Amino acid sequence: MNNREKLSNLIGLAQRAGKVISGEELVIKTIQSRKAQLIFLAHDAGPNLTKKITDKSKYYKVEVSTVFDTLELSAALGKPRKVIAIADTGFSKKMRTLME
Repeated sequence: MNNREKLSNLIGLAQRAGKVISGEELVIKTIQSRKAQLIFLAHDAGPNLTKKITDKSKYYKVEVSTVFDTLELSAALGKPRKVIAIADTGFSKKMRTLME
């Protein structure tokens, strides 16, 4: 199992643990409330969404990862999503290790 698969599984685990915020508006709220530890943005997301998320994340100094495309991100979550926020320090730390 490679790191991308591990990362995908970890996202699913975080989701079941209730530590994944998904959906554009909620993710932006999570970034603004400084609860987001890590953002996963599909690298094939539309230009508007990409700009909105990257601008917000830059401003609030949240790391944005674009390792997955929409399909992979949706598969990890079990529902169609282009952007998610990880709202847990433990999970985000482990995810960063897998992305190195």
